[in-house]
Amino acid sequence: MPHFNIAIVESNILASLGLQSIISDLMPVAEVHIFISFDELQQIDQGQFIHYFVSSRLYFEHAAYFREKARRTIVLVNGDLQISGVPTLNVRQTEKALIKALLSIHRQGHPNAHVPTSSIQSFSTTVALSAREIEVAILLAKGHINKEIADLLHISLTTVITHRKNIMEKLHARSLADIILYVVMNGLVDVGEL
Repeated sequence: MPHFNIAIVESNILASLGLQSIISDLMPVAEVHIFISFDELQQIDQGQFIHYFVSSRLYFEHAAYFREKARRTIVLVNGDLQISGVPTLNVRQTEKALIKALLSIHRQGHPNAHVPTSSIQSFSTTVALSAREIEVAILLAKGHINKEIADLLHISLTTVITHRKNIMEKLHARSLADIILYVVMNGLVDVGEL
């Protein structure tokens, strides 16, 4: 199975580890490398990275370097800062919002490209979720809390919690992000609906 190399260039190691975890969940075949400084990246970089996730501070300090790789560079920003000619990723979002943003960036950057299903975490539709569990998963992905789901589906709160537990077990999900990936990757919800 081919590996794709992705670089995260960010001095905040906790932010880097969080982003690495999300990217690894989205693309299990990706090998995500963390660099805490530009010098560390530059010593290793020989053009092997398909994407560079770089802090805004390092991007501006080494703009010429990253402008040469503009199609592969995503600048990590704190807020809604937009930079002309390069995609940005607001790292001050919830995990769900980050996943949505990453999928959107991927779609914009590769509008006609089909990414092989083996390169993105794909929960097989052969996972035996019941129709009700799929309804609950969709509502969870859309941001509804357990009580809201119970009211919308006219079932008890305990039943929603049981469905949620069963969904997590069946999908081997570690977080709500995995449920979101399941519903998006299986076409149950469009990213725009999240």
